Amino acid sequence: MAYQSRTRLHVTHDLAAGETLVLSAEQTHYLASVLRLKPGARVALFNGRDGEWRAAIAGLAKGNCTLAVETRTRAQAESGDLWLAFAPIKRARIDFLVEKATELGVSVLQPVLTERTMVERVNLGRLRAHALEAAEQTERLSVPEVRAPVTLDHLIATWPRDRRLIFCDETGDSPSIAGVLGRGAPGRWGVLTGPEGGFAETELDALKKLPFVSAVGLGPRVLRADTAALAALAVFQALLGDWQRTRE
Repeated sequence: MAYQSRTRLHVTHDLAAGETLVLSAEQTHYLASVLRLKPGARVALFNGRDGEWRAAIAGLAKGNCTLAVETRTRAQAESGDLWLAFAPIKRARIDFLVEKATELGVSVLQPVLTERTMVERVNLGRLRAHALEAAEQTERLSVPEVRAPVTLDHLIATWPRDRRLIFCDETGDSPSIAGVLGRGAPGRWGVLTGPEGGFAETELDALKKLPFVSAVGLGPRVLRADTAALAALAVFQALLGDWQRTRE
């Protein structure tokens, strides 16, 4: 079911009652030309640190919008700590993946270059814009970090050993994700998905030998890479994540 949220903007400014801030040209265009808001209209602001605040449009001119910060409407809550490491896929699908992963509460988005990854370049600016827009629309109080691509070897070498990692094994040889997570506990976790062609045999062998990694299956059907990632995230959030909470 779709939810029509209030007008929300992510800003980098510190937020406190009585503060005045000037929006960027892009945000000014959005409020004035797209939403056609007028002086006095209220919007919600968040910066990932100070919670969510109500602000009023104090001044609006061509290319310039000033907001007066009024009252805090939500305190900054502890956000989830779920990472998604994924092999880059074609443009429309990677945009969709980043948007939906943000909706599902991911805190870090890490592109990973595997042996069979077909996409060589990742437009981080575009992905960060999609993540920010999704955070604004879904009433998150934070925006996920979108990191620069790394190789799978680098990911494994630098992965925090106190963070569990499940990877989606398309071979059909691994136990179900529900079974694996059902034996787990809330905490620091990550999800890893491969490219459309799947992980290479050497990559599968290397991953399965790591003590902090668990291979999981996603049912009897072969899922596309973006579908697999979102399915795994949804199962995690339902069993060990923040789906136990309700929306404020």
